[in-house]
Amino acid sequence: MASALGASIWSDMFFVAFKLPNLFRRIFAEGAFTQAFMPSFIASKHKGVFATAILLRFLLFLASFSLLITLFPEPMTKLLAWGWTWEVISQTAPLTAINFWYLDLIFIVTFLATLLQYKEHFATTAMSTALLNISMMFALWLYMKAQPQTVAYALSIAVLVGGILQIIAHLVALHHFKLDRLLLGGWKYRKSKKVQEEIRHFKSLFLPGILGNSTPQISAFVDTILATFLMTGSVSYLFYANRIFQLPLAIIAIATATVLFPTVSKALKNGDESKAYANLSQAFWLLAFLLGGAMVGGIVLAEPIVWLLFERGKFTEAETLQTVFVLQMYMVGLLPFGLAKLFSLFLYASHRHKKAAKIALISLVTSVSASLVLMHPFGAGGLALAGSIGGWVLFGFTVKEVGSRRFWQIVRSKRLLYLAGFLIFFTLLCEGLNTWLMTLIRA
Repeated sequence: MASALGASIWSDMFFVAFKLPNLFRRIFAEGAFTQAFMPSFIASKHKGVFATAILLRFLLFLASFSLLITLFPEPMTKLLAWGWTWEVISQTAPLTAINFWYLDLIFIVTFLATLLQYKEHFATTAMSTALLNISMMFALWLYMKAQPQTVAYALSIAVLVGGILQIIAHLVALHHFKLDRLLLGGWKYRKSKKVQEEIRHFKSLFLPGILGNSTPQISAFVDTILATFLMTGSVSYLFYANRIFQLPLAIIAIATATVLFPTVSKALKNGDESKAYANLSQAFWLLAFLLGGAMVGGIVLAEPIVWLLFERGKFTEAETLQTVFVLQMYMVGLLPFGLAKLFSLFLYASHRHKKAAKIALISLVTSVSASLVLMHPFGAGGLALAGSIGGWVLFGFTVKEVGSRRFWQIVRSKRLLYLAGFLIFFTLLCEGLNTWLMTLIRA
């Protein structure tokens, strides 16, 4: 994508159009929905009827919302790109209309994935994400040498194709685990079984969960708005750098939290707190070492990483250096965001969604305030640094709410010394590697 579009106005336009469904996807689908649905589904007495009722309600709302965006894409596009002229907005609006339907598709994927998580099956969801990327890469392969406008439209269509492929993959897995019978039974008995109270409980968790899970997404949404007031390419610098930042966050932190959530939810429901906190301790040290190493590597080796991934075709050395600074600022927040994701499991599993929402609001206000202060002196990098500051605030308050005493019990260990030694050694190693690579790259 970087080779075909570089960091240009058309890459900015596609990323703005793609940002909207991704924003709502992470708020409504992958974030708040999963965290609210899983505890409610586990506690439900009529799981099939409850799941079917939730699915139908969400699909009706999302389809209506997507249709509204299709009919009036310009206002929604302007909402995300305040700094752009109406001429650029009108060019971006059709891309927004196409991309937004991905939200409907990915909600279905998220719903089916949550059912599979209940069965502690994660492989299908983990692997199916690649289908979106493969679809987009195929579109780029076909239209690599076409005009930038054509590339942007091809990518937008590929996003929808990828979403459909993800649904198909999950339906196959659902049939394998015989969960399709649960949904069919839920549809059959939807009028005879009363689940109104369970739905009300779900809503009481979901609405606070929207805010509790959406801090990074709303912060990124605001950053994209602010980036449209900066130089051309700023939206793209944020996107490219954030893709690299999200890789270790997803592979290490989100994957660990996803696997732990059903186990923790069931343990707390059964009153087995010792098992839940034993899992927390093990996961904490795993994340501390892996995310700490990734954070150091991302900061020190930022230029070789960006050069390797992006600097070719229309992506120039100057654009590499801009993206490097943004990436380094993002990486400052990798460790706190990952650990906050882990500790927040206990808030959602114990139905303390309102507490999580309050903490998220504090983090969001901090992040947005820092963005307004840092954007002019540091440009897109200042926006990324502001997000990292918000991540540290989020981590601090989440740990305090879960229990500072338990946190100190975890960190008062020989492993803390091992972690410090590892990070110092790995930093020196990365510094030497960076010096050697830069002599090869820029010689």
